[in-house]
Amino acid sequence: MTVTDRATELINHAAQAAADKLASDIIAYDVGDVLAITDAFLLASAPNDRQVKAIVDGIEERLSRELGVKPVRREGEREGRWVLLDYLDIVVHVQHSEERVFYALERLWKDCPEIKLPPEAEATRTKGGPARPDGEGSDRNADGEPR
Repeated sequence: MTVTDRATELINHAAQAAADKLASDIIAYDVGDVLAITDAFLLASAPNDRQVKAIVDGIEERLSRELGVKPVRREGEREGRWVLLDYLDIVVHVQHSEERVFYALERLWKDCPEIKLPPEAEATRTKGGPARPDGEGSDRNADGEPR
């Protein structure tokens, strides 16, 4: 793994904040060997636009309060379907569940090592990955709620 201790710290705090705001399918990848722009990606999902925004706000608040960092770039907030927070060492993607399935970022980064997350964040993972819009392949329905 090439992920730095600082990136690991940021990922763990961001993942915990996302889990606290009820994000689903939280996963992190060490992308340092394939990307020069960052060390790690954190992906998280939410069933609606309002919750996407709440998760993003929770991550920003926790990283600012506990680690004294702010994102250098924040994109996608207006639509609330896919918000990107760039902290240089890590990039956080919070996606509406439908966007998560459609863009399937996990497929792009499947060859990169996963980063172990806090137990609360790991517990958000569904079997088979994010739910498809029709609810197939998951123990959650299309709204991200347990079946």
